[in-house]
Amino acid sequence: MSVLIELGDDRGAPLDEPGPPPPVSRRWRVALLLVACALLGGATGPAYLTPQVGPAVPAGATVLGAGPLLLVVDPGTNPPTLSAYDSAAPNGPPRWRVTVPSAAGWFAEAAGELLLLVERDQTRGARMTTARSMRTGQLMWGRRERVYAAGDAPVAVREVRSASEPGRRVEGTVHGVDPATGATRWSVPVPSTAVLRALPGRLLLVQDDGLARLLDARDGTERGRGQLPPADYGPDNPQVVGGHLVLRHPSGSGPALTGYDLPGLAQRWRLPVEPGELTLRPCQGLLCGQDERGRWAIDAGTGERRWTWPAGTRWRTVAGARPDIEPLVLVGLAADGRRVLVATVGRDGHRVTAVLPAGLTDCRRVGAGLICRDGTDRVTVWPLGAR
Repeated sequence: MSVLIELGDDRGAPLDEPGPPPPVSRRWRVALLLVACALLGGATGPAYLTPQVGPAVPAGATVLGAGPLLLVVDPGTNPPTLSAYDSAAPNGPPRWRVTVPSAAGWFAEAAGELLLLVERDQTRGARMTTARSMRTGQLMWGRRERVYAAGDAPVAVREVRSASEPGRRVEGTVHGVDPATGATRWSVPVPSTAVLRALPGRLLLVQDDGLARLLDARDGTERGRGQLPPADYGPDNPQVVGGHLVLRHPSGSGPALTGYDLPGLAQRWRLPVEPGELTLRPCQGLLCGQDERGRWAIDAGTGERRWTWPAGTRWRTVAGARPDIEPLVLVGLAADGRRVLVATVGRDGHRVTAVLPAGLTDCRRVGAGLICRDGTDRVTVWPLGAR
């Protein structure tokens, strides 16, 4: 059975490669066990979660998550169908079912009461975005552009392919969209190309020359601007955490992170970082990083390091929709190599919270739980809030 689960965080950024967790050596299994014991402490252990059986997923189907909905796109029907289920009660009948065009790929996100459904072509480029009612599935409008949700305000752009795949690099003009009709409310031209970050009620544009502009997503008004140093601008760089922007860039002594205030983009701090691969994500008001040595978090306003977790490199991040206010969710193998541990990472560091059985793959966030494949023709939903 071939099933694609696309529950991306960061509004369309590429997902981690799906599949089982990487092989874990005996040394790392012992380390994971020690970490789990240290974190759990006392009498309170991780919850053994009870799953809810989700809908049947046909071969070749795509599973999506948007707001409270679990979505299944079935290309095997003629025409293809999109079914919407309540992620809190996925074993019931669908809330609604509609027909959709054939597409090579899909992405979905919520913009207030709207479901933005992006159709992708063979090169993963966005060929069309349609807006539907989250409650009924009724088609409201469509645009032949990539439409992002800046909170409740949709924003339409023309994507540009990067070296590997499309991301938030755009060109031409950014359009604010009326959520009721799909009509253009306002337009802002983009010289050359720029990186776009859609934030709740705001839009950050960083041009190739380093000029950064913060726009009001409702009317396109410029709220702030500033000049950033040369950097490898991309979908994950810079990062925005609350009222602060953090940029990863080269400096005279090696790679560095620099923090700026928003909206004025006044520089506040600079911090050297280790060379090599570095992944940055917002997590509950902090900026969480992962490098070759482990995981850590800094205060985006001061650059102060809040915590460090050397063993965290052996845990996989599970994609989520609201990393700015939710803790990161990680999965890793237990010391016995059979069960799957679930950990949350946030302002207070890391804590092992749940245990899942062996054999689960492709786990992703949806609503308040995890959705995973279990080798059958159905998906399972594991409520993270259960204790």
